Amino acid sequence: MKIKQTFTLFLSLISIPSFAQIGGIEQSVSDISDTIRAVFPIILGVIFLVGFLFNAGHFFGENADLKKGITRVLVFVLIAGAVVGIFTYLIGIVV
Repeated sequence: MKIKQTFTLFLSLISIPSFAQIGGIEQSVSDISDTIRAVFPIILGVIFLVGFLFNAGHFFGENADLKKGITRVLVFVLIAGAVVGIFTYLIGIVV
């Protein structure tokens, strides 16, 4: 019986601070999402640049394989587009 009372007291003490933190969270989430929305295109541009540079060897040089290079760039663009779509959808839901 004493364990049950201790457990109930413990849970009630833990829940009190969590109720106090609920108020005002919308503003902080909005600030974070605005920051992410501002920085995300820059990060995406850097990722595209790095991806193209890794695949540039297929377009130029002695062992140039245009088909392989285009295929890899298209796969990279599709994956990056899926990530952007998922990110945009998640930001739209949260805010």
